[in-house]
Amino acid sequence: MSNRPFGVPPMNHQAFGSVSISAENARFMSRVYGWMTGGLCLTGLVAWNVSGNPEMVRTIFGNPILFWALIIAQLGAVFALSGLINRISATTATAIYIGYALLTGLTLSSIFLIYTGSSIAATFATTAFGFAGLSAFGLVTKKDLGPVGSFCMMGLWGLIGFGLLSMFFPSLMGGPGSFIFSIVGLVVFAGLTAYDTQKIKAMNVATAGDSELSRKGAIMGALTLYLDFINLFLSLLRLTGRRR
Repeated sequence: MSNRPFGVPPMNHQAFGSVSISAENARFMSRVYGWMTGGLCLTGLVAWNVSGNPEMVRTIFGNPILFWALIIAQLGAVFALSGLINRISATTATAIYIGYALLTGLTLSSIFLIYTGSSIAATFATTAFGFAGLSAFGLVTKKDLGPVGSFCMMGLWGLIGFGLLSMFFPSLMGGPGSFIFSIVGLVVFAGLTAYDTQKIKAMNVATAGDSELSRKGAIMGALTLYLDFINLFLSLLRLTGRRR
C-alpha cells in the first residue's frame, strides 16, 4: 500500500470577490488534477514497460535489497515533499513528485505479473469513474467533511498497522484477512478522496497569476489525490482482479 502525506502546510487566504475566488479555485484545481493525471500516466507507462522487460523484472524483484531501497525511496519522497514544502521551490517540489511517480511505476509493475491485462484495465476504468464522482462530491458539497476525514485517517492508521504486522506474520493476509483489508481500504480511500478534495480546494491561496506558493500547493494536492487514486485502484484490484 502506498503512503500518503498526513498534512499540508497552512496557507493564507486573501480577500477576493466571490467571482474571483471561484475563478482562482477553478484554475488551481485544474492544475491539481492535471499534475495528478500526469503522475498517473507516468506511473502507468513505467510500470507497463518494466513488466514487459524480463531483465528489468529480474533486476527489481530478484534483488530484495534493491526492491526495499525503492520502497524506502518512495516513502522518503512523500515525507520530504510534505515536510519540506515550505522550504523548497516549486521546481524542486515538482521534481520530487515526478520522481515519486517514476519510482511507483517501478514497484507497481508487479501487478502486470500477477493480474491479467484486461483485468487491470477494467479495474483502472472503474476506479477512474468512482474517483471522479467522489472527488466531484468533495469539490461541490457545502457539508464539512472533516469528521469523514478524521474517521478515515483512523482507518488508514489501522491499515498501516495491519500491513506492517503482515510483513512479520504473512498468514494475516491469507483468505479473509486479505478480503477485509481490501474492503476497509476501499472504504477508507473513498472517504479520503472526497475529504482531501475539499481540503485541497480550501487551502488554495487566491492570488493573481501563477504564484510560487500556489504552484507548490497544486503539487501537494496532486500528490495527495494521486495516492488516494492508487490506493483505491489497488484495493479494488485485490478484490476483483483476475490472476494469471
